[in-house]
Amino acid sequence: MWSALKWTVGIILLVIAALFLHYTLPQRDVVRITNTYNRLTTVGENAIFYATPDVGTAESSTTRDIRFIEAVRPNGKVIVYRNEDTGWIWPPFFKYDSSNLQAKASDMKSTAEAPKWVAITKYGWRIAWLSIYPNAISVRPVEGPDVTFFPWLNITIIVVLVLLVLIIRRMWLQFWERMVDPAVKSVGQTLDDIDASADAARQRARTRWGRFWAWVRSLFR
Repeated sequence: MWSALKWTVGIILLVIAALFLHYTLPQRDVVRITNTYNRLTTVGENAIFYATPDVGTAESSTTRDIRFIEAVRPNGKVIVYRNEDTGWIWPPFFKYDSSNLQAKASDMKSTAEAPKWVAITKYGWRIAWLSIYPNAISVRPVEGPDVTFFPWLNITIIVVLVLLVLIIRRMWLQFWERMVDPAVKSVGQTLDDIDASADAARQRARTRWGRFWAWVRSLFR
């Protein structure tokens, strides 16, 4: 049962880490931009998926003026991006040029008859029923809709994180082996010595008590 519990907790933590990385790490979409605009947006329960108010254009605690970029994928499916600054906190993209990015995206708009394909670097997810949009980080023109990109940055970040986890795990095991195990063994030995002393004391007490009752009985013989 303990082994099954450890596996369950481990799998849950692994899934959470994978979702976190998938949301945070940058990805590139090849799309055709069809429209750009600003819209007052109410941010409520889904505020965790938006930039913090101090780096955005918040009108109030729940309403802010957000830039949006509408686009079409090569397969004809539409995608909508938000365009917000990220600031210096999280995610660590240090984006403060949302106005410039909006101007570039507006300049790259095109029609289906004369498409201009661009690569939009973004992070996040598009979940329509939660009003969640990926955040556009950069945009640049590409040669066509079939352009592909190898995720060197993402692979490097994942490899570094895996190495850090292995190093931390090794350090923890060494700490446990050098500090915790000897302490546990010392406590266990101390408890064993205490038990042995207590057993010896009880044995001596029983012996003395027996001698006392033997002396008492000898008085009445």
